[in-house]
Formats: sequence, C-alpha cells, structure tokens
Amino acid sequence: LKAGTAQKLGLNSFSTTLMIRLGKVHGNLMVDVQLTNRKLERRAVRLVEQIAGVDRDLAEQTLRAAGDLKTAIVTLRRGLSIDAARARLAAVGGRLRDALEGD
Repeated sequence: LKAGTAQKLGLNSFSTTLMIRLGKVHGNLMVDVQLTNRKLERRAVRLVEQIAGVDRDLAEQTLRAAGDLKTAIVTLRRGLSIDAARARLAAVGGRLRDALEGD
C-alpha cells in the first residue's frame, strides 16, 4: 500500500509539472479543455467568466464565436479580435499566461 501511494504521488507530481510547462493550466485551472460535450461546454463558460471577469452571456457568446477557451479568454481580456487572439496565442506556443501578459 505504501509503495502504491508513493508511486501515485510521484506520477501526480510529474503530470502536474508537465501540464504547467505545456501551458495547459492557468493558475490552478485547466484551460486546455476540448468542448466535446455539454458538460465541458458549461465548464468552459464558467472558466471564461472567472478568468476574463465577464458575465455569463458575454462569456458564452465569445466562447461560441471563438470556438475554444483560450482564444475566448484572450479576446476578452486583451480586447482583441478573435483572429488577433489566435495569432497572439500561436506566437507564444498556446500558453495562455504568456498571451495575456506583455504589450
């Protein structure tokens, strides 16, 4: 039992570090969510609301137009068009934090 627990802790630490380095999290929130079902769509709307600091209707509308969570957040937080937000994300390798910071 102790070896299994140690192994689980080690793998959890490794996967968490990997997700952070790949830019799949923002703070303690998973932001690389694929909108494959209604449950994940609702989660994505809540994440846009929380990270971008907007109301539900605007979050939902922008997410629908952008098609993905990170683009919607960058669009709202930086005041960019959807195409400009996509370009900004592409320029930083898809890392949300880097896309939100800087000039």
